Order: sequence, then C-alpha cells, then structure tokens
Amino acid sequence: MDRDLICENLSVGENGHLLFAGQDTVELAARYGTPLYLMDEDLIRKRCRTYLAAVHQVFGSTSKVYYASKAAAFRQMYRIMNDENMYVDVVSPGEIYTALAAGFPLERACFHSNNKTDEDIIYAMDNNIGCFVVDNLEELYAVDRHAAERGRKQPVMLRITPGIDPHTYEAIATGKVDSKFGFAIETGQGEEAARIALSLPKIILQGFHSHVGSQVFDSDVFIRTADVMLTFVAHIYRTYGYMARELDLGGGYGVRYIASDPELDIAASISEVGEFMHGKVVTLGIPMPAVSFEPGRSIVADAGMTLYTAGSIKSIPGYRNYVSVDGGMTDNIRFALYGADYTVLPADNMRAPRDMRFSVVGRCCESGDIIQENIPLPAATHRGNIIACLTTGAYHYSMASHYNRIPNPAVVMLREGTSYVAVRRETNADLCRLDV
Repeated sequence: MDRDLICENLSVGENGHLLFAGQDTVELAARYGTPLYLMDEDLIRKRCRTYLAAVHQVFGSTSKVYYASKAAAFRQMYRIMNDENMYVDVVSPGEIYTALAAGFPLERACFHSNNKTDEDIIYAMDNNIGCFVVDNLEELYAVDRHAAERGRKQPVMLRITPGIDPHTYEAIATGKVDSKFGFAIETGQGEEAARIALSLPKIILQGFHSHVGSQVFDSDVFIRTADVMLTFVAHIYRTYGYMARELDLGGGYGVRYIASDPELDIAASISEVGEFMHGKVVTLGIPMPAVSFEPGRSIVADAGMTLYTAGSIKSIPGYRNYVSVDGGMTDNIRFALYGADYTVLPADNMRAPRDMRFSVVGRCCESGDIIQENIPLPAATHRGNIIACLTTGAYHYSMASHYNRIPNPAVVMLREGTSYVAVRRETNADLCRLDV
C-alpha cells in the first residue's frame, strides 16, 4: 500500500494511474483540461451525514451542524448542504448571494464576519438571515437599529473569545484573548456584550459562539473550549437570569495533508466532547444548551484534489530540481501564505520509482509561487505528465486569484462513477468582463 494514498478515496488503477473516487485522474485531466479542481461529492455527503449523526446522537436533535462556507462556496455546494439538511455559516454578501442563488433557505444560515457593514446587515436581514454571529458592540447596536427599522426582532449569537490556544498555525488560531475576533471573557468584554444584548429591544440573544482555530486533531482543544464556554454560560445565567439556548463550539477539526498527519475519527471525538459536556452541566447545575459545530475543512478538504500538467523541467546541479506546472499560487496560495504541507503525486505514473526530489512550482512571475518543495517524483518526469496535489478541497477554489491575469480552473464534481462541471473554467475573456 502506497503510504502517500492518505485519503480513503484514493487508489491506483491497473494502468498505474491515480484513481480518485474510483475515477481515472488522467482521463479526467484529458476530458476537462488542467489545472483542474476535482471534488468527490459522495465523500462530501458522507462527511455531512457523519457529523449530523454524531452531533444528534450525543447532543440531541435540536443541535445543529453548520457548514463553514468559506472553505468552498459555489452554488452546487449549497445545494448539497440543503439536500443533506445542513445549516451553513456565511461571512459575506457574496456567500449569501450564492446561497440564495442555489435555493438555500437563509433561515438556516448564520452570518459571521468581524466587520459587517450596514449594507451587509441590511442585505442579510432583508433576505431573512437566521442569525447574526455578532463580533463587536458597533455591530450589535447596528443590528438592533436595522431590526427596529423593519419592525422585527433579530436572533443573534455573540462571538466569545475563550482564551484557548489550539497550538496550530498562528495564522489560523482565532481563540486567543488578543484575537481580532469576538468578545474576550478574560477582559470582561464577553459579559458586557451579553448584558447589552439582553437590554436591546430588538435583539434576541440566541446564545454564544466560539471558534479557536483550525487543523485541530485533539479532542482536548474542544473540551477545554467547552469547559470555558459552559462556565461562562453558567455565569451569565446566574448573574442575569439568561440561559443560552445554543452554544456553538465552532469548527476546526483537522484533515490529512501528508502521511504523518494523524487520522481523525470525527464521531469518536464528538462523543468524547459530549461526555465531558454532559458531566460539566451537571456540575454547574445548568441545562445543556443545543450544541452546534461548524465544520468546513473536514467536510471538503480531502474530498478535493487538484490536477496539473507538467511544463518545464529544470535541474540546477548541486542545488535543486524544478518541475513547473500550469497552475500555482493562483489556485493554491496556502504554501505561499504559511508553508502548508501537501502530498504531490505523479498521477500518470504511480508505479514508477520516485527517485528524484523536485520543487513543484507554479507559472506565476513570483519566486514564492511554490506548490511544495522536496517532493519525490520519477526522475523521468517530463513535459506533459499529470501531477496531482491532494487534499485541496478547502480554501483553494475559495482563495483563488487572478494574479498575472490567470483564469481560475474548473471545478468538476465526481458522483457515483460520473462527473460533471460544477464551476466552469474561466476564459481570458472572463478576465476582462468587468473592465471598462
């Protein structure tokens, strides 16, 4: 077994080609062109069902699972989430518009963001957003004012910063006291926000939200967060007589990018968190709120793969070897941002010895345009070979850019042995569509 087949939907065909969701990646590259985002729809649906079953079993049917749209947002993704009875979180008017365009009922959505403009708030409210996750007092007052103008009351959750360090990338740690997100408990701002929210006439305080970071594999991170947040819930209850109806623990469960990353049993982890929480509420003498999670990466990341075609091959004797591909930082910015690890494979030659080390780099005029360094590939790698980068379903399409005026790849969904285009490949003409 190839140790680099790190995802459950990977295998190697008799012809030596890499198979993804049982389909030949080389044939898919020939059919749809490269660069190409592939998404395994069957695995996405399976992950949704895993989360829903685990959360409902541990916390009851009133608890929710929100898909974190920022991981990958396009119309078909919202259709899938609707089919699977998921809630979603959205962080911009663009995500709201896309959800609406897909027919997703916005009543099952919560609106995040640390800087919602008045226009954002009005747009969400006029489209019947289910809940605002309020990040600061200016937003809280604005939501109250716009709700009053519409003669309605608006449910909100307050984003609370629990002061938890998840020991992950600094760039994706969001739960520490000095985070740009939320109201910190330690400084007293969390309690003050709750007091004010309870006093505003057009605000319905639905509960509290927290999110401490991403790429979390240890249940302990969620348990520590739940400990702090339930203690906060109990304090607010005893001080103000308000019992939170919902406690959202956020997302952040990790996925495998390389073979050394651990495998995570999501259902088992949620069960461990639930066991702690059920004991904690008894100790605190409070009822259990409806408990929610917001997975994004762990639903779509390893359901995704990017295919490239190799172009120039360059060897610098005594230094390094390069294989340049027809994509790069325009479709995968994560290595350039924070040195993210990836598994890169020779999709059309999986049985050949990988006997030479390469830096796999992109086509942009930027020295930091790197997919991954020091990757073992066949020494005979040449122009035209198909190169696969694994675990690219999250934060790749959604973070794609037009740097160097490079069009974005297509997104092709794989389902039950078939494939279809979910997002068409951009053309050069698309790049000029908004130009005047």
